[in-house]
Amino acid sequence: MDHTTQAKQQAAKAALKYVEPGMILGLGTGSTAAELIRLLGEQVAQGFDITGVPSSDQSAQLAQELGIPLSSLQESPVLDLNIDGADEVDPQFNMIKGGGGALLREKILAQSAKRNIFIVDQGKQVHELGAFPLPLEVVPFALESVVIQLQQIDLNPQLRLQNGAPFKTDEGNAILDADIRGFSDYQRLNSRLLAIPGIVETGLFLDYVDVLIVGNLTGAGILENPK
Repeated sequence: MDHTTQAKQQAAKAALKYVEPGMILGLGTGSTAAELIRLLGEQVAQGFDITGVPSSDQSAQLAQELGIPLSSLQESPVLDLNIDGADEVDPQFNMIKGGGGALLREKILAQSAKRNIFIVDQGKQVHELGAFPLPLEVVPFALESVVIQLQQIDLNPQLRLQNGAPFKTDEGNAILDADIRGFSDYQRLNSRLLAIPGIVETGLFLDYVDVLIVGNLTGAGILENPK
């Protein structure tokens, strides 16, 4: 097992302490969230009672394989807790998410939760966002129009591909990965991007973190957001 995987497991293990019996729990997407889902599966197999609301078909499939009872946001519109990973997080708890392509559903779950915990390995902590490209979920009809508008503000958008074909989200949308290096006012940038017709959602997660858990080889650090 490599060091990064160990760190992800430590973060996921620390997050389990926040999960209480009977909770409706948002299940994130990505490699760190998958570690948490595996640990939850072990708990459920021993009789632990939780219900998961997955943020992607991928997470739903893993949870089902592990016997975790699932619900939907239609059936359970308010989550007790949402636990997810992140691709980058800065010292002000601003994040980039969407490396797995589930940013729209992930943001909907985060917005629907009473409390949000994000779990990362220490390599995801950055001084400023942008080394990881910003994912933007875009309606296919608007793709070329959005690309032109993003080029005009120097975001150098790249269409995400999978096996040589355009990547499709679970909602059937495309992903453009944008270069936001040099931008520091993330709220303003987010508003500007959402004002472009065709952009459904951005991977900028601002003001969502309640607790950030940072895994390392020997354990995890817990950072409470004083917001």
